[in-house]
Amino acid sequence: MSQGSTLDLARSLIARASVTPEDGGCMEILCARLAACGFAIERMDRGPVANLWARRGRERPIVCLAGHTDVVPPGPAAQWSSDPFVPAQRDGLLFGRGAADMKSSLAAFVCAAERFVADRPAHRGSVAFLLTSDEEGDAVDGTARVVEALRERDEAPDYCIVGEPTSAERLGDTIKNGRRGSLNGRLIVRGIQGHVAYPEAARNPIHEAMPALSEIARTRWDEGEGGFPPTSFQISNLHAGTGATNMIPGTLEALFNFRFSTASPETSLRERVAAVLDRHGLDYALSWNLSGQPYLTRSGALIAALAGSILGRTGIEPALSTGGGTSDGRFIATICPEVAEFGPVNASIHKVDEHIRVEDLEALSDIYRGVLERLLAG
Repeated sequence: MSQGSTLDLARSLIARASVTPEDGGCMEILCARLAACGFAIERMDRGPVANLWARRGRERPIVCLAGHTDVVPPGPAAQWSSDPFVPAQRDGLLFGRGAADMKSSLAAFVCAAERFVADRPAHRGSVAFLLTSDEEGDAVDGTARVVEALRERDEAPDYCIVGEPTSAERLGDTIKNGRRGSLNGRLIVRGIQGHVAYPEAARNPIHEAMPALSEIARTRWDEGEGGFPPTSFQISNLHAGTGATNMIPGTLEALFNFRFSTASPETSLRERVAAVLDRHGLDYALSWNLSGQPYLTRSGALIAALAGSILGRTGIEPALSTGGGTSDGRFIATICPEVAEFGPVNASIHKVDEHIRVEDLEALSDIYRGVLERLLAG
């Protein structure tokens, strides 16, 4: 049933150039392995995006292992010590794009499921996989679409582990039991274009916008709650003018982002920003894009099983964290009551010479298998 080590499978996946939203053939490799040990395979592809729902068992609880086959672009290959899509082992490390984020987790998931099924072919409940090639990109036609289908047919998982690289310094030191929400804003402040020598005939949107933007940047939005840090605001892009030094621009554009906790609902953030802009008397247009709502999994069966398996395999008591960016956990949490993220050390993700410690591969698989044992062995 098993076709080699976690390292072997990880190498096979890294060798597939699957820059988002391309899958590069990863899904075919994974489907073949899962089908061989009794999983019902259901492809839910949408356009260029490869999606998979695979399930073994018909009863509850459903324990879902979720992740993505796509990777970010490697950048200039000449900056890498070796070809980013040719897995290479040096000094106890496995190098390649996706080694940490997150093809090693996928390999560990599959090997864990194979070994669990081999030992317990009549396990209770169900083991499921939710995989996509649209996590690093727009994240529109991937996990979100599969979640919609599962919701419609009442097949939502009871527990879900997302294989994101969560460990900070050592494998097992951190579990993500939630993520902040992400809210993007685009602000256009309108002025009147003119010559800098005749400011009385113009209206400078930069001068008018700065006091309001400064107030928003200084605002303490909340104190955080339930394990979440305080909501943060960052201006990510600011543009006005044509580059000429003798022109007052007609408009200013600002792009910004909130990473928000449950203490500040999305609607309240929108209202509070608009109130500041109105109070400063700006002529403006403001549009919003919600990337994801915050979610939090408090102590329960999944966190207990994951923490227990980590402790048993590594001797580490993991910390719980809600830090970092967004993940597909935000979609899964809308239908699944317990979602946690756990995976390898994240220090090299999205960087040149991305890598994972070779010895962590089997340990990671053992941890995932331990969770299945704790939740489904009875």
